[in-house]
Amino acid sequence: MLSAEYAAVVRATLPAVSGALDEITTRFYAAMFRDRPELLDGMFNRGNQASGAQRRALAGSIAGFAQALLARPDERPDALLARIAHKHTAVGVTDDQYTIVHKYLFGAIAEVLGDAVTPDVAAAWDEVYWLMAGALIAQEARLYQEAGVAPGDVWRPWTVVERREETPDVVSFLLRPADGRAAPAAGAGQYVSVRVPMPDGVRQLRQYSLSSDPGREVRRITVKRVRGAAGPPDGEVSNLLHASVRAGDELTLSVPFGDIALDEADTPLVLVSAGIGCTPMVGMLDRLDATGSTRRVLVLHADTSPEEHALRAETRELTGRLPHAEAVFWYERPGAAEPDARAGLLDLDGVELPDDATVYLCGPLPFMRAARAGLLRRGVPARRIRYEVFGPDLWLPDATA
Repeated sequence: MLSAEYAAVVRATLPAVSGALDEITTRFYAAMFRDRPELLDGMFNRGNQASGAQRRALAGSIAGFAQALLARPDERPDALLARIAHKHTAVGVTDDQYTIVHKYLFGAIAEVLGDAVTPDVAAAWDEVYWLMAGALIAQEARLYQEAGVAPGDVWRPWTVVERREETPDVVSFLLRPADGRAAPAAGAGQYVSVRVPMPDGVRQLRQYSLSSDPGREVRRITVKRVRGAAGPPDGEVSNLLHASVRAGDELTLSVPFGDIALDEADTPLVLVSAGIGCTPMVGMLDRLDATGSTRRVLVLHADTSPEEHALRAETRELTGRLPHAEAVFWYERPGAAEPDARAGLLDLDGVELPDDATVYLCGPLPFMRAARAGLLRRGVPARRIRYEVFGPDLWLPDATA
């Protein structure tokens, strides 16, 4: 709970702080990595650092949390931070690291805002920071406890038992624990972090959804090769996995995390995805099939073409095995492999949505924003729409809308 005294200060200074957050977070990361370069080894994604995505996500989370405190001063917006807590536990964040972040973040605030940071302003934003940090630390402690691991101790070796080429740019890896212990519990729709050493010796990690039923001992991740367009470089982890990982190799994986997991209700489901966003949806379908579910399921997927639609045949097969499921596909370049598919981008007009459905969204952020807007227009309540973002969550400020 934000104190009334500091709430007034935060409200008065929020526009100035929000406007300067991009510069603040830029200086913050630069100073922290200058003094603590070990944090780039197996903790922070340097691709997201280079693109600015991590900086924008941090700025959005701070502003979003402050706005939530001001809007509901008697509540702690835990739901707003649940996704961050899962991302943090998936890379092994521990509570002592919040003190490191505090030091460099508030140093950057003082540098950028200068004399505007009076003792009262500093104290007010310090309270915001520690309310946010405290909420995250509590959530992360609970997640570690539920996973049965010590804080930060999330890594285990897994053996690649099979490699499958799904499309020219998508490959699946089937994995089994290399240490002989049982696979950790996971929910359909959750993800794991994969940590790999790069050619320069620095370990980098990325998150990949579990794309098969997580109830099995052998699990699957499905990786799209990230090709750099004008500006961003090629994805260094995805390209390394594509180029060098074969059956018999070992990968280091985290315990599964992710706040978007298939619920156990019997209400209808609508699974909406685009591109490689299909992976958590296929994991959910596989789980529904494995448990003999009779739920009403509507699968809506958009892609470039049938040939580029990863796990397409499996999606059709799983949907066909579920007694009350159907799938509708959209392709920008339709093909004979899917004669019943619709041409163009996903369009909810003409699609009969089941009443009282829970909707799961995954795909590129512009796609999800458009799909969510379409669902809201069709009368789907916002509370029933859940989404998964690959990478830093740049949608966080709108998460409660």
